[in-house]
Amino acid sequence: MGEFRMRRAYDAPEEADGARVLVDRLWPRGLSKEHADLTEWAKQVAPSDELRKWYAHDPAKKDEFARRYRAELDDPERAEVVRHLRELAGKQPVTLLTATKEIEESHLPVLRRRLLG
Repeated sequence: MGEFRMRRAYDAPEEADGARVLVDRLWPRGLSKEHADLTEWAKQVAPSDELRKWYAHDPAKKDEFARRYRAELDDPERAEVVRHLRELAGKQPVTLLTATKEIEESHLPVLRRRLLG
C-alpha cells in the first residue's frame, strides 16, 4: 500500500510530498494556485456540505462524524476517487491537503484510514 501524508494546504510544498492532492470541497481562502502547487483537486471525497456544517469540528461529534463520513465514502463516485488515490500512491507518496487548522479534527484522518484500509 502507498504512503499517505496529511498537511495543511497553506504549508509550503516539500519535495517529500509527492503528489499533492487537495481534498476539501471549497478552495482555501487566500491560497493562490501557484503556492498550492497541486497535482489535483479531489473535492469529490470531501465531506458533504451538510455533514461538514453539522460537525463544525466539535470534538464531541468526532466519532459520529467519522461514522457518517465513512458512509459517504461508500458512495460510488467517492469510492472511485478513493481507488484513484490508491493507484496514485502506488507510484509515489500522496499528500492529502486541507485548509483546516486542526488536521486531526478534520476529515483527513478518516480518509487516510480508508485509503490505507
